Amino acid sequence: MSDLLKHLAPWPAADFSEYGEVERKPLSRIQKFVASFLGRNWVAIPHVTHQDDADVTDMEARRKALAAQGGPKLTPVPLLVKALADALAAFPQFNVSLDPESGELIAKKYAHVGVAVDTPGGLLVPVIRDCDRKSATAIAAEIVALSDKARTRGLSMAEMSGGCITLTSLGHIGGTGFTPIVNAPEVAILGVTRARPVPVPAADGGIAWRQMLPLSLSYDHRVINGADAARFCRFLADRLAAPDLFE
Repeated sequence: MSDLLKHLAPWPAADFSEYGEVERKPLSRIQKFVASFLGRNWVAIPHVTHQDDADVTDMEARRKALAAQGGPKLTPVPLLVKALADALAAFPQFNVSLDPESGELIAKKYAHVGVAVDTPGGLLVPVIRDCDRKSATAIAAEIVALSDKARTRGLSMAEMSGGCITLTSLGHIGGTGFTPIVNAPEVAILGVTRARPVPVPAADGGIAWRQMLPLSLSYDHRVINGADAARFCRFLADRLAAPDLFE
């Protein structure tokens, strides 16, 4: 890492007050903490981002029907977490970490998924453990509890460690796609933005409107190849359309 940084040009120095009024504001403790890791990950990991769409028309219909029938009010996030856990089992090459010293891959036999949480002080990533063994409802409850703790009391390092893959969602805000930074020592991260209606050919030759969810999968190209990233996203799209995802 130090060898990479020493070849970079020096940071430009400037007195911004020469151009107009300025004000200095310190970064929060969390922002400094996150910035140090994001900077390292971006420089040290050769990122590639694969973009795809998942048809979530049926998923959204099931979600709304479940809530209307008095069932749990699930957001798309726990369903995405559940789908990611299934994808790790189907594509174990994503459930590894690269040991930079030995050059070996460490394969994990568990499915822990980090969920990025936007807090007043900065970004935190609590880890939901054993997502392959839990229902979407149980995952949803854990996400709510850990997100509330992240925004109020903060999280311990233990609560943010041990993830296999991370989910970061901007769907409640908007966007059409982005390049999330891999959360080392993981080798992939999934970003999602807001689902949008898209016209597609209907069986009768007309037009049907489907809800499409943009997927942005960033991965460490030292470990993951593009074809596997494409297959991973297609698998996610299929899982999001499956009725048993709600179980």
